Amino acid sequence: MDRHEWDERYRTRELVWTAEPNRLLAAEVAGLGPGRALDLAAGEGRNAVWLAGRGWRVTAVDYSEIGMAKARELADARGVEVETVVADATRPLPGAPQFDLVVVAYLQLPEPDRGAALRNAAAAVAPGGTLLVIAHDESNLEDGYGGPRDPLVLTSAAAVAAALDGFEVQKAERVERVVETADGPRVALDHVVRARRPA
Repeated sequence: MDRHEWDERYRTRELVWTAEPNRLLAAEVAGLGPGRALDLAAGEGRNAVWLAGRGWRVTAVDYSEIGMAKARELADARGVEVETVVADATRPLPGAPQFDLVVVAYLQLPEPDRGAALRNAAAAVAPGGTLLVIAHDESNLEDGYGGPRDPLVLTSAAAVAAALDGFEVQKAERVERVVETADGPRVALDHVVRARRPA
């Protein structure tokens, strides 16, 4: 979907997703001390706002103006500060500072855009900082619930980890995520890659 389609999707509902953070993200950053964080392709800002509530200085970036407006509203409602930037994750952020934590959650793009976004995310990580990538896994198409139906926007933890030159990969694995549905719980297959840039 392009930015205009995302704007329309965000405009038609109060929140497309919950206001609560992604559970996988919350678990992965629980042991990190707060610093400066970048939420790349932040959507409506739920993860950025959660991080800000835990003491992180957060910049949320998304190419949807409506998404970023909703992120500001959510931050105001929670009493936290989040800097919002309307920009495309596949293009370098000019003059972007380096961050102690860079999050890319469920940015499902085909190549070469996926690679460009990952390079931009990696370039934003400060020495000693952490890059966290969470996405629907390619195996979810056949074996899991929900997620994109286009195989071109899906990849694996191993492929993401292999693209991270100069990083220490701490975790690269497929994970199961239980989704509550009207028909009962279903299992979605995601992957989590957590990597550290050496200090």
